[in-house]
Amino acid sequence: MAKVIIDHRERTSGIIGFLESQGLETEVRQLISADFVLQIKDSNNNVQTIGVERKTQDDFINSIIDKRIVKQLSMLKEHFNIPLLIIEGDENIYSLRDFHPNAIRGMLASIAIDFNIPILHTKNVKDTASLLAVIAKRLEKGKKHISLVDRKKPLTLKEQQEYLIESLPGVGPAIAKSLLKHFGSIESIIHAQIEELMEVDNLGKIKSKNIKDLITSSYHHDSS
Repeated sequence: MAKVIIDHRERTSGIIGFLESQGLETEVRQLISADFVLQIKDSNNNVQTIGVERKTQDDFINSIIDKRIVKQLSMLKEHFNIPLLIIEGDENIYSLRDFHPNAIRGMLASIAIDFNIPILHTKNVKDTASLLAVIAKRLEKGKKHISLVDRKKPLTLKEQQEYLIESLPGVGPAIAKSLLKHFGSIESIIHAQIEELMEVDNLGKIKSKNIKDLITSSYHHDSS
């Protein structure tokens, strides 16, 4: 079961009671970074942690003004496997203070792009607690492998062949058809040399090399 460690400053927020009512184990500590830490052991018995920084809309704006947000997010990135930022409130954040909207937009963009930290929005404390409970329960299920291939089955053998060749680097529908027409089969494409691949229209040296590298490179798997 996922465990939620809660910063002592959140004692009076009401979040602790809600999480416990959802059957989650909680522990209150004085945290150096983050307001909530969600922990669970993965399939390799390693502890995975999610660090969650919770800010009301007003506090978020204040933290931009005094530049506190930058240090907090840097620590979040440093200490946790997965950092998250929750911004709580349902008002128009751009009208709360006499603060230029572009400064807020710029910080939101920086958090998403520069820090690569997901931003989640909640309406109020109860909504935040509900979201934390969902995240904790999601952790219990473990990560799902997401296939990079669309599982929709082509209707014909010809479509399946085109579909497979289209997955090669730099190959779209037109080049896939040209490759199959030129070589006659997927097997012949796989065994073709770079110079032979280059004989196909719109398939230059770089694309041909990338295709050959993909086909001939060893598969390096991890333990996950």
